Amino acid sequence: MTTYTCNAPKSSGVKLTTPATAFATKSSAIPSVFASPQERPLVEAETYLPLVTQSGSTAPIWHPQPGLSWQWDLSDQRPSTAVSAQVYDVDLYVDQAVINELKQRDVKLICYISVGSWEEWRPDADQFPPEVIGKDYQGWPGEKWLDIRQIDKLAPILQARMDLCAAKGFDAIEPDNMEVSSNDSGFPITVADEKRYAIWLAEQAHQRRLAIGMKNAAYLVEDLLPHFEFILTEDCFVQGWCAQARPFIEYDKAVFAAEYTDEWTEAQFRAQVCPQAAAWNFSVILKNRSLDAWQLAC
Repeated sequence: MTTYTCNAPKSSGVKLTTPATAFATKSSAIPSVFASPQERPLVEAETYLPLVTQSGSTAPIWHPQPGLSWQWDLSDQRPSTAVSAQVYDVDLYVDQAVINELKQRDVKLICYISVGSWEEWRPDADQFPPEVIGKDYQGWPGEKWLDIRQIDKLAPILQARMDLCAAKGFDAIEPDNMEVSSNDSGFPITVADEKRYAIWLAEQAHQRRLAIGMKNAAYLVEDLLPHFEFILTEDCFVQGWCAQARPFIEYDKAVFAAEYTDEWTEAQFRAQVCPQAAAWNFSVILKNRSLDAWQLAC
């Protein structure tokens, strides 16, 4: 039995028979709340002023700008480093040798952790109090939803994970499973609960001099944009909601977009996704849904 496991993405997996029109029929306009620069919240000072950690560090937080090349590989404890990319997103528990090799190449590293689900294979799984563990995460054996309202009980575990991200040399955090309210978690989680939890996560990351990205959850962009340095999307082109991530680009913050081979052929991806991604300055890649080493970049 494999002892090392990591989450593949948990997008809704909506299949459209005509991917070419999936985003073409959607409005490409920025949401009205961001209609003009004068109406936008002033976020840069809040997000990027130097912060002093408990250790006294004032190291700058990474600000990933639009257009960076990236690789996303959650398939192994020793993922391949063969892809030439400026950013790698890998699991917290990858071997330190992989991190060291990538750092020597000046690659920026994003640390994958799940913040909304309990995973039975993790070394800290027994530290979660029973009362915060909810219903099974359907389709993902060994995972259950978390009660993200109980931040005081989750905090020691997630703070320790972020400490490890920082100690291993990561530059940022990918917090997976932020969309608890829309799932059958066993808890009456609201969107307001998600916002409060997400902002707490961002504060914790920044205290450790780590950037943090939103993960999907397009309905939270308006509220979380001031607190997050980038967004990672799955299936936004095939599902037609990429425009909701564009405010990040307006604030010079990266959009790392992943589309999947069970939705697009390579030819469709090149012909239909890549031109739109280039127009919007999204960093888009085509991946197997298992998130192994294979990828196709525009």
